[in-house]
Amino acid sequence: MPIVAIVGSSLQSLIGDHGETLEALQELTRLAVAQKTGNRSRLMLDISGHRQARRAQLTAIARDAAEQVLTSGESSRLAPMNPFERKVVHDAISAIAGVRSESEGEEPNRRVVVLLES
Repeated sequence: MPIVAIVGSSLQSLIGDHGETLEALQELTRLAVAQKTGNRSRLMLDISGHRQARRAQLTAIARDAAEQVLTSGESSRLAPMNPFERKVVHDAISAIAGVRSESEGEEPNRRVVVLLES
């Protein structure tokens, strides 16, 4: 997947609250590429390392949720996330023995549920 990185100072306004502006800019970039090339692109836009930092944060959230599920035996429903965030969590959970993950709900309230592996 191609990654487009925008690096600089004072770019928080391009990221927005919870990455919402970044998501919108990424979709606009995809649409522009698709219009120019005729092909839908799977590119990822990152601004000032926001996605990289968020990936690390989500991986930690996934590990904590998995530990909680393994300890308590009860499933854990995480906060709603966008598709990028859910994929990061699913990937992190898949690397942990004894647990699995599923997505539930409808956008924009779709979330990851961490469960004991059956």
